[in-house]
Formats: sequence, structure tokens, C-alpha cells
Amino acid sequence: MKAGIVGLPNVGKSTLFNALTSSKGAQAANYPFCTIEPNEGIVPVPDPRLKRITQFIVPQKVIPSALTLVDIAGIVKGASEGEGLGNKFLSHIREVDAIIQVVRCFEDPNVIHVSGKVDPLSDIETIEIELMLADMQTLDGALPRAERSAKSGDKEAKERVEGIKKCQAHLKTDQPLRTLQLDETDTKAMSAFGLMTAKKILYVANVDENDLEGKSPIVAKVREFAAKVGAEVVPVCAKLEAEIAELDEADRAEMLASAGIVEPSLAALARAAYKALGYQSYFTAGEKEVRAWPIPIGATAPQAAGVIHTDFERGFIRAEVYSLEDLEKYKSEKDIRAAGKLRLAGRDYIMQDGDICHFLFNV
Repeated sequence: MKAGIVGLPNVGKSTLFNALTSSKGAQAANYPFCTIEPNEGIVPVPDPRLKRITQFIVPQKVIPSALTLVDIAGIVKGASEGEGLGNKFLSHIREVDAIIQVVRCFEDPNVIHVSGKVDPLSDIETIEIELMLADMQTLDGALPRAERSAKSGDKEAKERVEGIKKCQAHLKTDQPLRTLQLDETDTKAMSAFGLMTAKKILYVANVDENDLEGKSPIVAKVREFAAKVGAEVVPVCAKLEAEIAELDEADRAEMLASAGIVEPSLAALARAAYKALGYQSYFTAGEKEVRAWPIPIGATAPQAAGVIHTDFERGFIRAEVYSLEDLEKYKSEKDIRAAGKLRLAGRDYIMQDGDICHFLFNV
């Protein structure tokens, strides 16, 4: 479960990454390509439901879900043809599951913008074009190989040829592959190529300290664009969040209060990234720990059990499931069971976001 932070140089990617991962190293230099190798960090996904559970089940520790973020160097126009070490940087994007694009929505004469002006829609277009060109190159290179294999009667190769041609035709309409509806066969055939514009995308509007809620006209343009492509926008002041991340808990709470913020914007960003990756959480709760477990939306009960340990999935018998609302109503698992609200879930049960579970298995 990995998301890559991308954008043009000097839009605040590394500042945002450092804040998200609570890195306290030196700030990145104010010039393009200060990030060469991608940095990775593990980011917890804040979930207020964990606190609600611990009001009734008091554990020794609380463990939220987490996701991996990758800080990928700035991409410039011509990256698909090698500009700015573009091919190397683009290869890093192929390895992530979703893209978080940071777009600059603030003015600051002291921070150089690579194109000389602040225009987030132009930034989005530049990145999208480079990713589409790179995907087209990948497909153009893959098609002859797939066609040669298909001639020998290879069924999977024939499926790859069909999938490649569908993707090529779509890219020629200047639309990213995430807007193309592929069936299960084509999706499987294309999965090996790491096509970048097929990945889900989340936009982060890096805003000024005077626009923390992202209400400025420039952010409104980003929201309007994102709505058209079915993406979400999270406004974040990376500079402020980086300062907040450096503080201890008491000072952090004081700074949030003085800024009129309930929680760091990074919390909303982490949850949005989690959603963009197509994940939801279920919980296990006991005296030892209360924990959120990440599972793909649509996962079955055995698949959810397998996230804890592969033996749980292999030897799955059933799951005992209840809701947070039932816990808050009946106050304990014992009383939930007595009220007949504890559900028994079999192999076909589709996990719901927020389920609290015990798994029974035998290996």
C-alpha cells in the first residue's frame, strides 16, 4: 500500500513529505531536483474510531493503519524524453499504487517556480501529459513483443495485445487511463506494465497560511478540475504543517488552537490517500491492543483475516463481527453477545468499513 508524492519542482513536495513522516532533517534546498533518490516513510492513518473503541475496551496499546509514502523528485516538461533525469523519476512512479500530486496554490517571490508563474492547472496538465507520453512509450514497446507471443497461440499474450490496443486508443484521445473502463481480463493483462495514468490520483493544494481551508479562487479552479475527473482535493499548508510536526504534543495542540485548526491537515490528507488507494479499515479489539487493519474495499472475511496472518486465511472457519455503534450502545462485547447483536460471518461475507472482528481458524 504505497502512494507516491509527485509534482513540479518547488511546489512543496519534500516539505509535505517531511511533515507527514515527521522527518526533522534539514529543509530541502530551494532549487529543482533537490530530491534525487525517492525517500520513503510510513505514515499512520488517523482514525477517530480507535479512540471511541478504547472508551469501552481499554488496551495496552493502540495501533492505527499505516501507509507508505514515497517522495519522488520534481517532474518537468520533457520528463518522458529524459529531461531532468525524467526517465529515472518516472520509473519510481510505476512502483507506487496511487499518486498524490502536490500543486502550488500560494505566491512567494522567495520560492522559485520552475515555469515562472503560479498556475496549478498548468502544473497538473504538465504532469499528466508527461505521464501519458511515458505510458504510450511503454505500450508502444510492449505491443510488438505481445504480438509475437500471440502468434504462437499464447492466450495471455492475445489478451495483452487487446488490452494494449485499447489503452493506446484511449491515450490518443488525450485522456489518462484512469478514465478508461477496462474489464477484469484487460485489467489483469495490463497490470504488469505499471501504467502511471491508470493509477488513482489525489490532488494536494499547497496553500498559503492565510487560506488554510482552501477557499481562494486559485484552489477553486483545482477543485473544479478534480471534480470533473472524479478526484479529491485536500488543501494543506505544507510550511505550517512542517512547523506543527516539529513540535511536541502540548505545543502542537496550542499551535493548532491558535490557528483555529481542529487537527493537522495532514490527518485529512492521510485518510484521503488511504481512500484513494482503495482501502478501508476493520478493527480487532482486546486488552492487549486495539488495532486498525487495512483491507481493500470489497475484501472477504478470509482475506481480512489473512492480513493478520496467512494462517488465519488458510484455516478460516468464521468471523464474529459487531459494529462500533453496537459497542457504544451495549458497552461491552459480552452484552453485545447477550443482545444477539454479534454476527457470525462466513467465507462469503464482504467486510464493511469499521467492522470489529474476532476470527476463528484452524490450521
